[in-house]
Amino acid sequence: MNNLTQIQEHGQSIWLDALDRNLMDSGELKRLIEEDELRGLTSNPAIFEKAISNSSDYDEDIATFSKKERSNEDIFYEIAIADIQRAADIFKRVYEETNGNDGFVSLEVSPHLARDTEGTIEQARKLWRKVDRKNVMIKIPGTLEGLLAIRQCISDGININVTLLFGLNRYKKVTEAYLGGLEDRLKAGHSIAEVRSVASFFLSRIDVMVDPMLEEKGLDNLKGGTAIASAKRAYAIYEDVFSSKRFKKLESEGAKPQRVLWASTSTKDPSYSDVKYVEALIGENTINTVPMETLNAFRDHGKATKSLKEDMDKATRTLEKIEESGIQMSQVAQDLVDEGIEKFNAPFEKLLKGIEHQKETTL
Repeated sequence: MNNLTQIQEHGQSIWLDALDRNLMDSGELKRLIEEDELRGLTSNPAIFEKAISNSSDYDEDIATFSKKERSNEDIFYEIAIADIQRAADIFKRVYEETNGNDGFVSLEVSPHLARDTEGTIEQARKLWRKVDRKNVMIKIPGTLEGLLAIRQCISDGININVTLLFGLNRYKKVTEAYLGGLEDRLKAGHSIAEVRSVASFFLSRIDVMVDPMLEEKGLDNLKGGTAIASAKRAYAIYEDVFSSKRFKKLESEGAKPQRVLWASTSTKDPSYSDVKYVEALIGENTINTVPMETLNAFRDHGKATKSLKEDMDKATRTLEKIEESGIQMSQVAQDLVDEGIEKFNAPFEKLLKGIEHQKETTL
């Protein structure tokens, strides 16, 4: 039996963290949906930079849009929206068969807007209108400025994928923004039955930052455990929030929970298993978005068990020991958000420069 399809049996959906035209042109994306039960897809500036820079598939579009005197960012979004629309159409059957719970494709607002609430709201609305697909999510980072944008966009009826979550306190605020947005929309007289959202908790980067700190403190036995412990505690928050009276009231009006999505699940430390962040976090009503190499690795040798709710007490103790050692996880989370914004800004700038170079060679 396919190891990937076994994950679905435990209530978790697998999404792919990759997108380019060859994936669609070759029929590979359809094959992954049919054979591996792939349920969705995410994109980000780094993914698009790699796709556009490493192939000539986009040269003709860049040349065409350049003649219309568009900015480099406008050209990028024209190209990205076309790919997102096409991918969303490929996933439409999944969206329909799961009653709108899966089959989503995500498109991110500009990383330049991570600290700009109003700019984020404006662009999210614009992208939502232009993509014009029910099974699309607009990605907004979970910065403090992003929280207000998330609430407003949910109120507008826009599906939102909240990104760059590393800390438990910030994740709790994201659930508040989601519930608040649903309540605002309901109060305005609109249906909330079709609104969907996910909260993307980034994993491997946590261990990359915390492991050296643990080593310095002689806590080698805790290395490689911080991210998984944090994820398990995040899931406990998810269960509390979405079993609360507040949510049950919204649920009676058709609301769906904001599912937790595990992101950054490729293993950065070669001494760890290449399926570490998949095997340990399989559970009901969750999503794991994986790059192609992790998808292939799990298909080959991953073990699918309902692991997410195992060792919850151990997860709590792990985080307590880390805090007791003097490592402040709230500061770690903030540092990772700042670093994450930069990690998205850098490829976005490279992407825009690549488009500029392509314009110069074609005009």
